[in-house]
Amino acid sequence: MADLDLHRLGWSAIFQQQLTLEDLEHSQPARVAGVTRTAIKLFSQQGEHLISLGGRWFQMDAEFRPCVGDWVLIDLDATVIERVLDRKSLIKRLRPTKDSEVQLIAANLDTMFLVSSCNDDFNLSRAERYLALAYETDIHVVVVLTKADLVDDPEEYAAQMRTLRSGLDVELVNALDSTTLDGVRAWCGPGQTVGLLGSSGVGKSTLVNSLMGTQVQLTKTIREEDGKGRHTTTDRSLHMLPEGGFLLDSPGMRELQIADAQSGVAEMFDDIENLIRMCRFSDCGHNTEPGCAVIKALENGQLDERRLSNYFKLQREERYNSETIAQRHARARNFGKMVRQHKPKKPRV
Repeated sequence: MADLDLHRLGWSAIFQQQLTLEDLEHSQPARVAGVTRTAIKLFSQQGEHLISLGGRWFQMDAEFRPCVGDWVLIDLDATVIERVLDRKSLIKRLRPTKDSEVQLIAANLDTMFLVSSCNDDFNLSRAERYLALAYETDIHVVVVLTKADLVDDPEEYAAQMRTLRSGLDVELVNALDSTTLDGVRAWCGPGQTVGLLGSSGVGKSTLVNSLMGTQVQLTKTIREEDGKGRHTTTDRSLHMLPEGGFLLDSPGMRELQIADAQSGVAEMFDDIENLIRMCRFSDCGHNTEPGCAVIKALENGQLDERRLSNYFKLQREERYNSETIAQRHARARNFGKMVRQHKPKKPRV
């Protein structure tokens, strides 16, 4: 890869102001383009590098390790990663197979393409989950509805998505037809980093290939028996667009457990939060209490029952997942202690 301009890579004042004079003399900034178990692929002004990830990084919590999209400082010889610069945004989830371990998805995004398709994958509750994560870190979201050519009325799908939040940007595309992608390309200008998130089989890899103008990701068809997708992308990676922006593709996620997203959930469901503040009682349970604004909104059709149910579900999930392992263990120990204290003592023989 030829020499690159830092600003084309997404460099901005947010990162520049983190550097000291010593940093400028003895190190150089680089953008993380890919992460494997033991190495990091980087882009810098000198081009592309592959640097081994030393053991000290694995002694840190996952949130402190380099992530795709991160800016890092490396030595002038491009052999050692010295530190990760503070991020302006971060998408993360709880790893499905490990209790309370965070998995980093993407860092320093300017825009998130929430990719869904006009078929059996279309799911409003799942979209709300992704949107809450994006709003938590102040990332602009564009919903990209693919396979618009396969349904009779694609605008109906777009209309349903727009009910989730006022002003939500929605693009209808056929990822195989580049003439339908002008609206999507508008978000991919020089220096911009756009992340694609969504389930397997919704057309993310096809969308990447069409925007890149060449096949950089393998693609597969969905399963005919259930309309579900199959994983094609196996690693998160940055791709430089001909226009100068970056696309970050990621494997489809069947499960997206949210954590540390209290404000994101509140912003996603600000209509419900406003209703709750109008309830007569501050501790209203929104079941049978008199003067409940939430119940009234359900009865007059102002609020959808699916949306309210998902709001409560994500609230519970966020609270639970945001607890640390230590807090959970402490709660378990306190409960065990209470049980032992109230357990009847056996009479002495």
